Amino acid sequence: MKILVVDDEVMIRQVIKEYCTFNHYNVDEAENGVEALEKIQKYNYDLMVLDIMMPGMDGFSMLGELPKEKRIPTIVLSARDEEFDKLRGFELGIDDYLTKPFSPKELIARIKAITNRVKNQLSDIYRYNGLEVNFLAHTIRIDEKYVDVTPKEFEILTFLIHNKNIAISREQLLSSVWGYDFFGDDRTIDTHIKMLRSNLGRYRDLIVTVRGVGYKFREDEEK
Repeated sequence: MKILVVDDEVMIRQVIKEYCTFNHYNVDEAENGVEALEKIQKYNYDLMVLDIMMPGMDGFSMLGELPKEKRIPTIVLSARDEEFDKLRGFELGIDDYLTKPFSPKELIARIKAITNRVKNQLSDIYRYNGLEVNFLAHTIRIDEKYVDVTPKEFEILTFLIHNKNIAISREQLLSSVWGYDFFGDDRTIDTHIKMLRSNLGRYRDLIVTVRGVGYKFREDEEK
């Protein structure tokens, strides 16, 4: 999951990034609305943490300029706590409003609540050309033929697809699929990835090795 943090205060961006990174979120930064708009046009983000009072272009103006097709779940983080500001934010489509000073732990909790809601709204079936993954039925089909995989292989593929085009570390996969109490090593992930790739046949290259990090599910633009 990739989060864009928009705030003109460097220290606040650093604190948010530290807590988000600890919780396995990838973070990009922007110091004003103009820079945020430029980044959103170039890259895909899953959520935005947005300050209101910034030089150049404030948060409300930035939200007003954001194209509908580029809108993402947004948490406003602002020192302004007037009801008018909160109502204006929600009218512009934000998902949550948190006033400064704030608790980083509370911010993470709100991020998790929003992302969990978004994940629950994801399609039950993922399709890429001849590949079909049914998350509810726990089935994989390639060119209309069912493919047998182990439960762990399916969980790994599901996690990678839900975080497609994002590099995922072996540690993230271990903690997400096996749990924090797993007493294994990175080779466990590598072995399962090898078997999963084999089972995916001509779609094996969708799972890319990211040197020094782990793996990612690379989805090309055309489907």
